[in-house]
Amino acid sequence: MTPAAHALAAIEVLTEVEDRRAPAPQALKDWGAAHRFAGSGDRARIASLVYDALRARASIAWRMGSDSPRALILGALAFARGRTAEEMTAAFAASQHAPAPPDEAESAAIAAAALDGAPPHVLGDYPEWLDAAFADAFGDARAEEGAALARRAPLDLRVNVLKGDRDKALRALSHLKAEPTPHAPFGVRIPLTDDGRGPPVQSEPAHLKGLVEVQDEGSQLAALIAAAAPGEQVVDLCAGAGGKTLALGASMGNRGQLYAHDSDLRRLAPLNDRAARAGLRNLQIRSPRRDEPVLADLEGRADLVLVDAPCTGTGTWRRNPDAKWRMRPGALEIRMAEQDAALDAAAVLVKEGGRLVYVTCSLLPAENEARIAAFRERHPGFAPIAAREAATTIGAPELAAFATTSGEAFLFSPRRSGTDGFFVCALRRT
Repeated sequence: MTPAAHALAAIEVLTEVEDRRAPAPQALKDWGAAHRFAGSGDRARIASLVYDALRARASIAWRMGSDSPRALILGALAFARGRTAEEMTAAFAASQHAPAPPDEAESAAIAAAALDGAPPHVLGDYPEWLDAAFADAFGDARAEEGAALARRAPLDLRVNVLKGDRDKALRALSHLKAEPTPHAPFGVRIPLTDDGRGPPVQSEPAHLKGLVEVQDEGSQLAALIAAAAPGEQVVDLCAGAGGKTLALGASMGNRGQLYAHDSDLRRLAPLNDRAARAGLRNLQIRSPRRDEPVLADLEGRADLVLVDAPCTGTGTWRRNPDAKWRMRPGALEIRMAEQDAALDAAAVLVKEGGRLVYVTCSLLPAENEARIAAFRERHPGFAPIAAREAATTIGAPELAAFATTSGEAFLFSPRRSGTDGFFVCALRRT
């Protein structure tokens, strides 16, 4: 397929998203099933263009004067990839399967690229109904924070110290131009291609042998701040597929006991294989059971409980731009109730002097500071560990630069730290 044919296909996928209100991944999958001639490389390029359009949907629509699928794809080619209207016209004319060339109004909009007078939610490419929450979190910088969330995410890996060190991983991945991440001591970053795709690192020997795992640097920092130590009793309460579980286990050096639990058995399914590949031997997976508590024997025994809480995922919009336009206010209320329940379940597991670490991949204060404040009202025996103290404890005092205004937690974001958005608050049971 030609680049022009990729553009036409991307318009068709976005049309499906609009007409059926289908999630973008499902629309892309359906398009691929209906067009078997398209190879994996073609499908990846089409997906990359669709996601470029969704990342900057509001600002593209403002510039183009339309939010139609065609306008969004032409705008993505122009504003995300630097194509001029003349270049599009030539490319489209040279291909049998292509959109119509930009008309006079579209060409003028592309040439002007104007965002004059645009409000913060347009400049920041986030839903207008979230503007108050972003203003609460970031004030006058909310447009810049949103714009950073609308850029492409890097491809980050975590080096598994049970299998080797970062220098070993950098040598093994040197052909991919791997570099150390700026903040995480075990992080490796792989450059993306010009169209935003990353190499298939899961097929690399370093990954197959368990030396590296795909994990955003912000997620690595959250696990690092938890400070799981050898010999401790550690619970990952909302383990999911186990990315942070594996990071905690590596910090423990296979000494002590690590428990992974999640309310959804399906999310835990990959963890056994991942743990085996990583060489993690001190892990117990506690699968949920109907009408039977599975963590009762750990009440008051845990040195550390990590609550990687279910959330709206606003901090991961770089990787899932479709989610920000599909998000509704009701989803926030549901997540807040789930976060409160997870914190309450964690509290009973923490022993005196132990730690509870609350993590979300959200930037919304309602899911972060507000949940900690509500938790402390219900459980006054927990006190926050200052971000500066937490950063010093793990030997990374520079991370205190990402403390919240209160100094009681960390807030990472693409603009602040170059990572996905994460809120991390460590509390001690006094």
